[in-house]
Amino acid sequence: MKLRPLHDRVVIRRSEEETKTAGGIVLPGSAAEKPNQGEVVAVGTGKVLENGEVRSLAVKVGDKVVFGPYSGSNTVKVDGEDLLVMGENEILAVIEA
Repeated sequence: MKLRPLHDRVVIRRSEEETKTAGGIVLPGSAAEKPNQGEVVAVGTGKVLENGEVRSLAVKVGDKVVFGPYSGSNTVKVDGEDLLVMGENEILAVIEA
């Protein structure tokens, strides 16, 4: 099943949780924090402005993004995978290599 977000919404696959600290300490499952980074899987058509024009989104499929710790409260399970659906305004930055 494919997910197509509407308007200025974005579907994000969250990065894997870290199981080790930088110092090499293995974290148990309950201590691991959910990462606030992910990859854009799908984007909507754009934000509808007050004058009726549609402004395209600044992110595209495949972008690695950073979002806030409480962003993306809309979690959807598609084909056994948890995906986040959030508005473009909840994305803080795009990670460029």
